[in-house]
Amino acid sequence: MDFQSALTSLFSAEGRQDPYPAYEVLRGHAPVFQAIDDRWFVTTHELTSRILRDPGMRVADAADYDGFWPDWRENRGVAAIVRSMLQNNPPDHTRVRRAAASTFTARRVAAMRDVITRQAGELIEAMPGETDFMTAFAYPLPIGVICALLGVPDTDMPWFRRQAADLTVVLEPISTEEEMRAADAAARELEDYFIGLIAERQRHPREDLTSALAAAGSGLTGSELLANLVLLLVAGFETTTNLLGTGLQILLDHPDLATRLRSDPGLAPAFVEEMLRYDSPVQLASRFTSTAVELDGRKLEAGSALTLLLGSANRDPARYPDPHRFDPDRPNVQPVSFGGGAHYCLGAPLARLEAQVAFPLILATLPGLALAGVPERRDRLVLRGYATLPVTTG
Repeated sequence: MDFQSALTSLFSAEGRQDPYPAYEVLRGHAPVFQAIDDRWFVTTHELTSRILRDPGMRVADAADYDGFWPDWRENRGVAAIVRSMLQNNPPDHTRVRRAAASTFTARRVAAMRDVITRQAGELIEAMPGETDFMTAFAYPLPIGVICALLGVPDTDMPWFRRQAADLTVVLEPISTEEEMRAADAAARELEDYFIGLIAERQRHPREDLTSALAAAGSGLTGSELLANLVLLLVAGFETTTNLLGTGLQILLDHPDLATRLRSDPGLAPAFVEEMLRYDSPVQLASRFTSTAVELDGRKLEAGSALTLLLGSANRDPARYPDPHRFDPDRPNVQPVSFGGGAHYCLGAPLARLEAQVAFPLILATLPGLALAGVPERRDRLVLRGYATLPVTTG
């Protein structure tokens, strides 16, 4: 595979099924190079980590969208994401992130362990002899957990899954008109729902995240509160669903390692970190330069667009020897799967906790779990995961 075909393959359905051979070619070509639409692509772990943490880098915000997509506000799915902290820069990002972080605390996340354990156990117990793991477990667990965190009633969870699944397409650079219409409709329904939930929590606060964010002292405007609740819902389930599906497939591919984890649940954190490195649930991130910078001897002008190939960075042999081997004993694993710096994923600790609880519980409860067919991947460039993962519970 030559350089041009490797780059092209990332934008084809076939190439996205396994992008790692293409990443290897691109990484061998250069740590950073300019290609499609004058965009710079970054391939190595060192440069990716540096850029993610560089305060001189920025994300595309509302002002940028006004320049290349003047009517972006008409699609409520796009508007919800652009108005959230995901697409904000300082000083607004700093203020909103601080407000969200003050409520989405380590203590609040740690307190979810019992909820995660209970919900995971119930889902495992309800699995039939043959089932699709994505439908039976990987989707409903994160949805159930984030709904419990936000204070959403259990009865609304199936509805939330459908809306959130439709909305996540706006995070992809490649999407159809039909998908974008579905995202718009989903966002409108979610906004209506959260408007009602916010009003209820302002009248009758509870010990949930929505009440904390809706409190008068949070410092968020009404539109900021709404956008970030939508973001927390979507981000709170999509990446975790992908991690759970991919992680189980890895364990089924490595039965000896699955046996180790079954016998020693304390290994779960190391297993999960290696899963995140080995096959990242998020493959790409984008940044823009605020000022002229030099990267690997190349000069980038202010306003240059960068695509960070997170999946490539996580398999960079300069950072991880023998990177295509899944090795939970690998030392000092620091995947860039959840970003870094000011925009490091706020929900990363919760996603990790869900996976750390779920995998040992699944392996212990279902020792005969095995594949029952050929898994099918979702055709996505940014959010990598399975559409179906057929299993038999043994």
